Amino acid sequence: MSETVLSVDKVGMKFNLSKEKHDSLKEYFIALAKGELKYNEFWALRDISFSLEKGDRIGILGLNGAGKSTLLKVIAGVFKPTEGSVSRKGVLAPLIELGAGFDPQYTGRENIFLYGACLGYSRGFINDRLDDIIEFSELKEFIDVPVKNYSSGMRARLGFAIATVVEPDMLILDEVLSVGDAKFRKKSENRLMSLIDKGVTVLFVSHNTEQVRKLCNKAMILEKGQLISIGDAETVADKYDKETS
Repeated sequence: MSETVLSVDKVGMKFNLSKEKHDSLKEYFIALAKGELKYNEFWALRDISFSLEKGDRIGILGLNGAGKSTLLKVIAGVFKPTEGSVSRKGVLAPLIELGAGFDPQYTGRENIFLYGACLGYSRGFINDRLDDIIEFSELKEFIDVPVKNYSSGMRARLGFAIATVVEPDMLILDEVLSVGDAKFRKKSENRLMSLIDKGVTVLFVSHNTEQVRKLCNKAMILEKGQLISIGDAETVADKYDKETS
């Protein structure tokens, strides 16, 4: 019997963009106190509804500014939706921004334990998997260097290694598989396939429709914050290719 692990119901996300520029924080707060701030309302998402069952892998396609990353942040709980609701089950591991959740002053090793704690795992649990995380990330020589000295690719590799070695119930990936050299991308794909075999639910943002076809059973297209197509990965990826070619 199938189990629904994620339900997104009529979600909308509105941002208020200030029309005026202020030269200082003081000027901004004075204008705010006087009620002189003027805003442009910007809806990054409107009326988004879908659900995923355990083991589903959905590819999220769309041009820049379509609302893909905003949707992932709403699902992960980073943003509270302006409208609608999100319900989910199980441990969620979000890799939404490169190195998000890392403390730049801490070393790679320290951040492994910090990120693991954010995912709800004990120090002992992470310690048992520490060698695997370091080996997969290929950062052994740099693991005791502060993360502020890492490149974006190094942060992404470390984040991916932590999030996937702990085997969460749901994994959110935002363009992470496009980072690094071809060898690491292949290794990441293989790791992801092993998680898929174990029934992990995956939400995957990518501009690469071939990756979506290979890794996902479902796909959706977002356009200007609205869901314009959802269905099986092959059909939706074909539609996206035609629309963007």
